Amino acid sequence: MGFLNNTTVTVDAILTKKGRELLAQGTEAFNITKFALADDEIDYNLFDVTHPNGSDFYGKVIENMPLLEAIPDENHVMRYKLVTLPKNSIKMPIVSELAAITFKIDDGLQGQSPVVEPNTRNVNDSSYTFILHDQSVCTMTVESAAGGNVGATTPFFLGDDDAPNSKTLTAKSVRIGVSPVQSKKITQLTIIGNDTGATTSITITNPVTIASLS
Repeated sequence: MGFLNNTTVTVDAILTKKGRELLAQGTEAFNITKFALADDEIDYNLFDVTHPNGSDFYGKVIENMPLLEAIPDENHVMRYKLVTLPKNSIKMPIVSELAAITFKIDDGLQGQSPVVEPNTRNVNDSSYTFILHDQSVCTMTVESAAGGNVGATTPFFLGDDDAPNSKTLTAKSVRIGVSPVQSKKITQLTIIGNDTGATTSITITNPVTIASLS
């Protein structure tokens, strides 16, 4: 869904394949209960507090930027979702930086199962969505379950090639296990706070090949 232009409140909506299926079942099946807003197309670096015409023109360039058309594919849109924070919040939520994971060849498959336990600064997240981009590189299991059944979302932040091989879990923390591979492989683990929308990612490197185990 997207605005047709930035002078009216008329929006352009395109249904996904699932949406069209529900609409075909009748109006009772097609019932929108939640929606999200994003500002993917906005570059806030263009907010100019030195504009010679005064404060009314600080955001003029941003206000006149072209807006994205509706695209029914969350792999390519809605990467920067707007979130609702407590009233007195003065800082944005940030998922603390997590160390990259690199498995060791000498250790084989034994004792290599680090736990990824994210923490959100400034605002708390009760659970996280963990998206392993390529589960042929390693395994991912729930280490600490989420408080409440949030449920896995459709994989996003993924290309068309990554999505079929991805795995998504909702939890407080996950355990990453090493799997033997044909050759050295690298993938990403994307972590999203389910309450705040704060996002981070880490690199997972697996050099433990089948040949190195023999």
